[in-house]
Amino acid sequence: MLRFATAGSVDDGKSTLIGRLLYDTKTLFEDQLEAVERVSKSRGDEYVNLALLTDGLRAEREQGITIDVAYRYFATPRRKFIIADTPGHLQYTRNMVTGASTANLALILVDARHGLVEQSRRHAFIASLLRVPHLVLCVNKMDLVDYDEQVFETIKADFRHFAAKLDIHDVTVIPISALNGDNVVDRSANMPWYEGVSLLHHLEEVYIASDRNLIDVRLPVQYVIRPMSESHHDYRGYAGQIASGVLKAGDEVMALPSGLTSRIEAIEVGGEPVDEAFAPMSVTVRLADDVDISRGDMICRPENAPEPSQEIEAMVCWMADEPLIKGRMYAIKHTTATHRTVIKDVHYRVDINSLHRDESVSTLGLNDIGRVRLRTTRPLLADTYAQNRTTGSFILIDEATNNTVGAGMIIGTK
Repeated sequence: MLRFATAGSVDDGKSTLIGRLLYDTKTLFEDQLEAVERVSKSRGDEYVNLALLTDGLRAEREQGITIDVAYRYFATPRRKFIIADTPGHLQYTRNMVTGASTANLALILVDARHGLVEQSRRHAFIASLLRVPHLVLCVNKMDLVDYDEQVFETIKADFRHFAAKLDIHDVTVIPISALNGDNVVDRSANMPWYEGVSLLHHLEEVYIASDRNLIDVRLPVQYVIRPMSESHHDYRGYAGQIASGVLKAGDEVMALPSGLTSRIEAIEVGGEPVDEAFAPMSVTVRLADDVDISRGDMICRPENAPEPSQEIEAMVCWMADEPLIKGRMYAIKHTTATHRTVIKDVHYRVDINSLHRDESVSTLGLNDIGRVRLRTTRPLLADTYAQNRTTGSFILIDEATNNTVGAGMIIGTK
């Protein structure tokens, strides 16, 4: 299973590209295609507008833009895919963060006529911040520049120069035309100078098995199962989704924050016993001893445990119209635990274009990204985001409105 998110500026062709992938891989139902053809005709389009396959909101179709994250699913004989089509507008950067947060690969589109623009850089920076392991730059609309190799090479060089400043290790650049299907599913005869593979071939072959953390065992407990029936009077299971690592029956484990140890008696998936389980499986674990464990606690290995900490250094993407305020209390949701936290300091805000750190700021506004220091009311059982994308991330919630106002990636703890 490959999860990938499309990103890029407005009108770079993200929704059209996804529509082309769905169309050319023959994963559309006839009624879906007929509906798109009918709407395209009623709008006066001279072609079948494949972007309508993902832009489902009325406001999106009226304005010809993507507003919310649209998820689409398709499969080829080699692999299954989940696509997150994210918006390109600056005001919807927070939606892009949501779509890319669980992605294995980020697919950034640029218009061949315009080259790299601010949103292209912004989305590449966010992808690196979210530690998306693989990045594909698609230089779209090559048909509008007469499939000029020099245009492609210039954009490719510009992007590689920018990406060199980011923490991105796997970058692939592909020239395409989403509207005409050039290099999307099949190699294009219009660009004989391009010697690489098509986009779909790359998506099918990109290696993601080593991206998972299978070393550090982390099981945030979501629910304690106690079926109070006569036949299950002594049953106690701890359910949750494994964040990282591999669990096996017989393993010695430790519960945090109590620090009590026990041994795994059994592991169940969907009520059926299994010998072992790994991230990101959802499991129920039964222990040999009666240990006080509740929601928000974590099961890990005694010799490999996160260090509980109340002082958190993190990069935060701010998602609310009301700015982040130093000294204000917010709710913080980390894995399955929810506590309260105060913003102790704002170190700097990142300028997306230059990657310069503006240390003169004392707050973060909508779509700003910056480094902050938090202090929580109870210790977080956290790893750094570089080590673990699940236990190294959190969201901030406005307690008055219950709205999610920020997404954070933990850099370090004290």
